[in-house]
Amino acid sequence: MAGVVTLGFLIALEFAARRYGLPGPIANQAREVIFAPKSGFLLYAGMALMMVVLTWRQRFIAVGAAIGIDVAFFVVRWAVDAKVTDGHPFGNGALWVILGCAVIALTRRTGRERVLLLKGVGLGLLLVAGRKTGDTWLLITSKARPTVLDQYVATADHALGDPSWLVGRIVTATGPIGFNFLDIVYGQLAVAAVIVALYQLRNVAVERRFPGHHLVRTFLVIGLLGPAIYMIFPVVGPVFAYGTGAEHWATVSLWSQTTPSGQWAVADLWPETPPPITTPHHMPFDGITPRNCMPSLHTAWATAIFIHSRKGPRFLRFAGTFWLIATLTATLGFGYHYGADLIAGVVFTLTIEAALRSFDRGWDRSGIRFAACGATVFAALLVSYRYLPSEMAKHPWVFGPLLMLVMASVIYGYVRTIAPWEPRTAPALQPESQPEPV
Repeated sequence: MAGVVTLGFLIALEFAARRYGLPGPIANQAREVIFAPKSGFLLYAGMALMMVVLTWRQRFIAVGAAIGIDVAFFVVRWAVDAKVTDGHPFGNGALWVILGCAVIALTRRTGRERVLLLKGVGLGLLLVAGRKTGDTWLLITSKARPTVLDQYVATADHALGDPSWLVGRIVTATGPIGFNFLDIVYGQLAVAAVIVALYQLRNVAVERRFPGHHLVRTFLVIGLLGPAIYMIFPVVGPVFAYGTGAEHWATVSLWSQTTPSGQWAVADLWPETPPPITTPHHMPFDGITPRNCMPSLHTAWATAIFIHSRKGPRFLRFAGTFWLIATLTATLGFGYHYGADLIAGVVFTLTIEAALRSFDRGWDRSGIRFAACGATVFAALLVSYRYLPSEMAKHPWVFGPLLMLVMASVIYGYVRTIAPWEPRTAPALQPESQPEPV
C-alpha cells in the first residue's frame, strides 16, 4: 500500500511538473541511469541503506560492482570526450546496483527474503526519490506562488532580534574558511542522516526485519509534508528578499534584481542593516527562487538527526549535536531562513516524530494529545507571523520570550510524552547474602 501511494504521488508530481514545462522526479531519476547524476554521494548513501538487508559477502560484491560500473562509465565518457559539467562523475554504479537488487528480488527470491530485499531497495530508492521530489516541489513553488510573505516574517523576526542578520555578519567575518565549512555541513545533511540510520538498522541483516521506527521514516514524512506548507506560506528568505542573493549562486546573471513587474528585493540590506519596521504586505517575486523557508526543513531534519542520535554511542551523540548546531548556524548565517522559520521547524519536527512513534506503538491518549497540541502550536505560529507581525515587532520584549517559551513548552511536552514509552532496563538482581557460619 505504501509503495502504491508513493508511486501515485510521484506520477502526479511528474504531471504537475510537466504542466510548468519542467522534468519531474521520475524523469530526473531515470536520466541518471545513463547520464551523470546530480548527486553521486546521495546515490551511494541510498545504496548503503539498501545494503542493511544484505550479508557482508553480498555487501562487498555490491560495492565492488558499483565501483566497477562507475569506472566503466568514466572510461566511456573519457573515450567519447563527454565532459561532466552538471553533476558528479560517479553514482551511476550505485543506482545500477540498487535496480539490480530489485530484479534479483523479483526473479531469484521468494517469501520473506523477497519482501526483505524489496524493502531494502525501496528504502534506498525512497531516499533518492525524496531528493528528486523535493527539487521538483521547489520549482513548482516558484512557479505557482508569484508573491511571497517575507515582509511579514521579517517584521515578526524583530521580536527575536533579527538573528539572520546577526549570524550573517558573524559568518561573513569568518571569511571563506568558515563559509565553506558550514556549506559542506549544510549540503551533506542527507549523508549525516544515513550515518545515523545505518546505526539504527545495523541488525536488520541478522534479525531479518526492520525496527518499528527509525530516522528514515521521520525524514520522509518531513519531506512530504513540508513542501505543502511552502505552498500555503511562501517565503524566499532574507538573502533574496533583502539582499542580492549573489553570495550563494554560481550563475549570478540569473538573479537580476529587476523584472518587468518591478524590484524583486526590498533593498540590499542583508546582512549589514536590519530591515526597518514598516507595515508588511505581499511582495511579488521572481519565478525561479524556491519559496522554501516556512518552516525550515533543514532545521527540521537536523532536529530529527539529533533526536535519533541520542541512543547511539558517544561519538554519534556528539555528531548529532554538532550537526544540529552547525546546521542552525548555516541556516541563519547564509541568509536562507529567518529565526521564526527555525522555531516553526523545531515544532514541526517534534510533532511529526511524536505522531510516528505513537502510531508505531498504537495510538494512546498521550500521543494523540501531544500530536494535536503540536499541530495547534504550529498553526498558531503561522497565524501569528501572518496577522500579528507589526505587534510582535513593536513589543519585542514580550513576543520574543513568548516565542521561545512556546518552543520550549513543545520540547518539554515531547520529552514528557516520549519518556514513558522508552524501554526501561530492570536492575540486576543482587544475590542474597548468606548468614555467617557460627
